[in-house]
This record gives sequence, structure tokens and C-alpha cells, in this order.
Amino acid sequence: MTKRVAILISGGGSNMVTLADSMVGDHPARPCLVLSNVPGAGGLAKAEARGIPTAVVDHRGFKGDREGFEKALVSAIDPHVPDILCLAGFMRILTPLFITHYVGKMLNIHPSLLPKYKGLNTHARALEAGDTEAGCSVHEVTAELDGGPILGQARVPIRPGDTPDRLAARVLEQEHRLYPAVLRRFAAGDRTPVHLS
Repeated sequence: MTKRVAILISGGGSNMVTLADSMVGDHPARPCLVLSNVPGAGGLAKAEARGIPTAVVDHRGFKGDREGFEKALVSAIDPHVPDILCLAGFMRILTPLFITHYVGKMLNIHPSLLPKYKGLNTHARALEAGDTEAGCSVHEVTAELDGGPILGQARVPIRPGDTPDRLAARVLEQEHRLYPAVLRRFAAGDRTPVHLS
């Protein structure tokens, strides 16, 4: 049975586009929704151009009420009956209330080789540490920030003279390879980690 995938974004949606465009042919999943917490996020128009239903739940209307925001998210997502949720540049930290509702169904992509550099500013932190490589990870979402089981990683060598922006651009290229590969496997019921280099 084809799995239904909801993709959550906050910005331009480049990872959403690679995921949506990969779900064709014999792929075991299809996109059913693209949701953003930012009205006018660039990824919404890209989803609409692909015929994917879209929704917006603006977090700014829930000042200090994270639970109210997450209940509104659930109300927007659940009518589409997703089997899988993909966080693709969704820039909100989710609470156990939301995570428990979709436990075992939610994936996230993070721009570091987890467990290194959870949270923000991953590329700058890798450079400051003198690392020789960076990369990205796809993991299941659990209540621990960027701490769920790792389902795939792609490695990128750090070059002399790299800046956070240069490194981020090369890592993003690998994100666009890794996330669709992991989603395809996950949708088929296979949680064996994917490793790209």
C-alpha cells in the first residue's frame, strides 16, 4: 500500500522539492500535504505547482502557547491521514505532545554528522572544532532534540579555506541525495541506515 507523506517546511523548501520529486513511479510513497509555519514561505508555491495540497499554521499567532500551536498543527495535518511526516527545514522545536502523536512516523534531516552538533550553527561549529569532514543525517524524531535513531548519513570533506556558507552549500547537495534515499527505504518498512559519501 502506498504511504502518504506530509512534509513540514519553514522556508524555500529545497529538501521538500527533492522529496516530492522523488516520489514517482514505483516509489512506495506519495506526498499528501506540504505545511509551513510561515505564511508566504517559498516552498508553498513550489508544492502548489506540483499539485500537492498546502496548509499554513502561523506560529506567530500562538505567542507563548506552544501547545496551542501544536494542536493547530495536528488539526491541519490529520485530515490528510499521513503515514509519514518529513521535517524539511521546519524551524520549530516540537514538544512531546506533538512527537508522541506521530511517534515512529516522523523523520528529520539535520546538517551535521549526528551525534555531533545538535541544534543550530552546525557548519561554523564543525569548522571551529577543526573537523576534517562534515555532513548531514536523517533521523527519527524523538523527544530528545536531534537525538532519535539515525537512518542515514552523508559525509562531506572540509576543505582549506571553507566558510560556513561554502560548507553549507556542499552539505545541502548531499541532503538532496540522502533524504529521498532514506524516505524510500523507510516507506518500504526498512530502517537499515543509508550511508552516502
